[in-house]
Amino acid sequence: MRIAVFGATGGTGRHLVDQALADGHQVVALARHPEKLGSSPGLTTVEGNVLDAARVAQAVDEADAVCCVLGNTPDNPKMIVSAGTANVITAMKAHDVRRLVVVSSIGIGDSQKQVPLAFRLVFNAVPSMRMAMADKEAQEKLVRESGLDWVIVRPGGLTDGPRTGKYTHGLDKKIIAGQIARANVAEFVLRQTTDDTYLHQAVAVT
Repeated sequence: MRIAVFGATGGTGRHLVDQALADGHQVVALARHPEKLGSSPGLTTVEGNVLDAARVAQAVDEADAVCCVLGNTPDNPKMIVSAGTANVITAMKAHDVRRLVVVSSIGIGDSQKQVPLAFRLVFNAVPSMRMAMADKEAQEKLVRESGLDWVIVRPGGLTDGPRTGKYTHGLDKKIIAGQIARANVAEFVLRQTTDDTYLHQAVAVT
């Protein structure tokens, strides 16, 4: 399978790229700094920004699936996640690529009450966190309205722990956000490129 990855140099994105390559997939990664990914058999890097529609289209061309692991960082424009995702969706439609897996967060949309109250209060009190959540809200709306074969993955609090394969996932709104290793999130995201269990659903993983 040929998988296009956006957000490949982030914590979860790096694990996703490594795991996909280890499983024998071809990976095309768009990155502002491709040197961060190094050189590996099966890896193609496209230098550029997710806000550059032409570079996004180049990465998506001939992909079998797209994984969007974008995040807000201080050196990026506000709302880059939703704006970048809009470019990804446009490119997928232009190149007839159907499968889209997007990493969002527990606490977005109808999962707000799955986050402990103390964390919700923090989110509401910190302007940068409110902006990041609004960006993810806008991203999810774009994905739901895309007409593509999408899965939204909503992880809990991300850690740098080892990949264990042990985590909870599902649609039950009683699932409460806890910590989960980025490596485990990457494993779950990779599975969604071919698994239809959560097709057209937003699934919690924690």
